[in-house]
Amino acid sequence: MKKQYLQGDLMGLIVRSKVKSTVKGMRFAGDFYKALDKKVEDILRDAAKRAKDNGRATVRPCDL
Repeated sequence: MKKQYLQGDLMGLIVRSKVKSTVKGMRFAGDFYKALDKKVEDILRDAAKRAKDNGRATVRPCDL
């Protein structure tokens, strides 16, 4: 899966071990991490666009 992050469009924002330790007692499908990474990337891009649209170069919590 690491190889895919290096070659794909995703930046590899998600740390699997942190996800697993946050949600204990659950198992995750192999494609879950890719979907979660994409979701986070979309959230970050939307927040950056909102900040830019508001004339700021700083992304703030209110942009989420």
